Amino acid sequence: MLKKILKVTAIVLVVFVAALFAIPYFFKDQIKAKIADAINESVDAKVSFADADLSLFKNFPNAAVGIEKLVIINKAPFEGDTLVSLGELNLKMSIKELFKGKDEPLNIQGITSENGLINIIFNKDGVGNFDIALKDKKQEDKKDDKNSPLSLKIQNYKIENFTFRYIDQGSKIKMVIDSLNHEGTGDFTNSKLDLNTKTTANVSLDMDKVNYMKNIKLTLDAILGIDLDQSKYTFKENKALINQLPLEFDGFIQMVKEGQVYDLKFKTPTSSFTNFLGLIPSAYASSLDGVKTTGEFTVVGFAKGKLTDTTVPAFNIAIASNNASFQYPNLPKSVQNIVIDTKIINETGILNDTYVNLDKLSFKIDQDVFSAKANVRNITVNPLVDAALKGTINLANLSKAYPIKMDKPLAGILKADVTTNFDMASVEKSQYQNIKNAGTMSLSGFKYTDENNKSMNISTALVEFNPSTINLKQFNATTGKSDIAINGVLENFYGFMFKKQELKGNFNMSSNQLAVDDFMTSGEPAKAEQKTPAKPAEAMKIPAFLNCTLNAKATTVLYDNLKLKDVSGKLIIKDEKALLENFKTSIFGGTIGLTGAVSTKTKVPTFDVNLGFNQVDIAQTFTQLEMMKKIAPIAGIINGKLNSTIKLNGNLDEKELTPDLKSISGDLLGQLLSTTVNPKNSTVLNSLTSNIKFLDLNKLNLNDLKMALTFDDGKVNVKPFDIKYQDIKVTVGGTHGFDQTMNYNLKLDVPAKYLGTEANALIAKMSPADAAKLENIPINAIIGGNFSNPKVSTDMKSAVTSLASQVANQQKEKLTQKGAAALTDLINKNTKAKDTTQAAKTEKEQKTQEATKKASDLINGLFKKKN
Repeated sequence: MLKKILKVTAIVLVVFVAALFAIPYFFKDQIKAKIADAINESVDAKVSFADADLSLFKNFPNAAVGIEKLVIINKAPFEGDTLVSLGELNLKMSIKELFKGKDEPLNIQGITSENGLINIIFNKDGVGNFDIALKDKKQEDKKDDKNSPLSLKIQNYKIENFTFRYIDQGSKIKMVIDSLNHEGTGDFTNSKLDLNTKTTANVSLDMDKVNYMKNIKLTLDAILGIDLDQSKYTFKENKALINQLPLEFDGFIQMVKEGQVYDLKFKTPTSSFTNFLGLIPSAYASSLDGVKTTGEFTVVGFAKGKLTDTTVPAFNIAIASNNASFQYPNLPKSVQNIVIDTKIINETGILNDTYVNLDKLSFKIDQDVFSAKANVRNITVNPLVDAALKGTINLANLSKAYPIKMDKPLAGILKADVTTNFDMASVEKSQYQNIKNAGTMSLSGFKYTDENNKSMNISTALVEFNPSTINLKQFNATTGKSDIAINGVLENFYGFMFKKQELKGNFNMSSNQLAVDDFMTSGEPAKAEQKTPAKPAEAMKIPAFLNCTLNAKATTVLYDNLKLKDVSGKLIIKDEKALLENFKTSIFGGTIGLTGAVSTKTKVPTFDVNLGFNQVDIAQTFTQLEMMKKIAPIAGIINGKLNSTIKLNGNLDEKELTPDLKSISGDLLGQLLSTTVNPKNSTVLNSLTSNIKFLDLNKLNLNDLKMALTFDDGKVNVKPFDIKYQDIKVTVGGTHGFDQTMNYNLKLDVPAKYLGTEANALIAKMSPADAAKLENIPINAIIGGNFSNPKVSTDMKSAVTSLASQVANQQKEKLTQKGAAALTDLINKNTKAKDTTQAAKTEKEQKTQEATKKASDLINGLFKKKN
């Protein structure tokens, strides 16, 4: 009997387990259909999800429905914007819900989701992208919501790694909450419940292009008393942290027809000055363990009233500290006499009536006192700012009083005595006459060393604040091998600071020596203890916000292996482009002029420049400038001077901003002056002279030679030009690549005397007069291969054959003329006596012509026989 019971039990268990596996397959399509129906019957948007799955094991005895990659895309007027994107959405429900009919609602008990994005946008007309419910559906919901395919009876929910974005285009507010983790537990089947919640997030807030918060870490553990009938949410027990500043809340938020009603109070639970240090973001802060503080720091406030389309709750936030101090363990300095008196107040419920009073902020380190005050009013329409800074800070004391995370300590004395008064509308419209500045700010003895051990030393920097401009009166600095002195005027400092406008200015810079490497950025160096490789260098970009002119002069500029003397010119930076005007420098024994532009606006930086070379040393120019070496490699063996104009354009390496030689195109026109050739180090010329023995390139005259080159797609084309070598004319033309391959043609117009022993033997049999009548012989040479391994071929043998033919033709013509003359003389003697009348003369002439023809035929016959 027991065996039968066990057997039956085992069979039932196997059937039950098999059913748990099988049921999801039977109900999967029904679940997907219900989800699709619930979505499509409710929203006016483009909705998709990759898959929906059902599990009876995950939350047994409840069923778990999983939806993957749920995405909701808005339609007009937010066409294409993502409203919701969920990497994963899981719903928990009773198994019996699976057996309900098509029209019966599914009761959802729990919801979890991961890797989600919620993107709320209000356009300039005040329309929100979240209002995607179908209009007909809205009206039906008001009448009867009993037939909804889904019904919420939630007891717990959880979201992990969410991002929430709120953008109000009308009021120019942008809030981003990322790394959001939130969970709540409570029985929503009751109209009144206590919801236990835990929340962590990072918050950033921008208003009208001004950043007020950046990645502020928030934590809130709270029990909310919820009254669903009254839509009222009351803070019961709660603990909040802003970074490490603790806050407690008391009061409620209630949803009403017009908006929300607030009656909240908040305060710091303790008054220790440690609370203030907790406000500092963790990226710039250190542990508060062991910090000694005196004095108090408190945050107290309230918000009471309605939040509607036209009003905000009245609020008052007071931040205060008086005669406080702190000192970190293991640091020698303390910060003393700290006074903070700040209020943020709105008394009317109208947002524009909000004002901020920083009545005092001051502190003291050693004997140096620094203080500030500010007032901001009319914040939403046209903010009015009135501020002042005054005091001294020894920068070396900062790291001695606060654990600033720096590889190398700062040094320098900062002094300020500045007042400013302006409104944002004047800043935005560049109405500088409405901006009232006064005072000075100076920095002396400043020293900063970066992680690559590059140091910047500013001996003196003095800024003068004028009513409409900021004048950089003096700036003297050294770094590496460089020294610079700058002065000039900034015209739009506040527009740059508060409105993200262009930073406009005009400056003059001078330097005794400027090493370009001192100002180049590089990747992060690899540390000895790290196994990971060094961070690669970032692409160099001309800042988009810069719109300024720089007149520069430098006695010496060191660039790579070059030393440029007496550099001067104008640099105009605008729209991510650097325009260079009338840049001049002395180098290679002459001068180089440059005009053109460099742009980093596109992904691949570009350049377009014109160069003028005047009396520069040819050998140095074509061996020390990498680009010129590629354009004309063989020019490095020429001694002399060069005048040239070069037009260049192409792409730049995005990290070094050096020319990408494969991309450049342009042309070169040049004239050589006072030149000689040094062919010893040229494999090309050595190969040429070994094939054409009579050439002695040491005697080559290139004076006043003019050349024209064009280059494109990594190839240089040399327009044919003539060289005079003694009494030989040489025509040179062809192409070579930046990869050093070449294909050149040389045409030589050569006198016969240069054609070697065989040719000279033929000439020796001729009289000097006849030899002088010989025509020059053309010789062709083709140079291929590459510059390090050239291949030279000539037609010297055919040239000697051509000479022999020319000699034979000359001798043939000479013999013909001699034979004709001899026969003419013979006939003239035989007919002289008979030639007494004019008729006889005519007969004589006729006979002479006949005799000449016979003599010619006779000589031709002789040559034919000889051949």
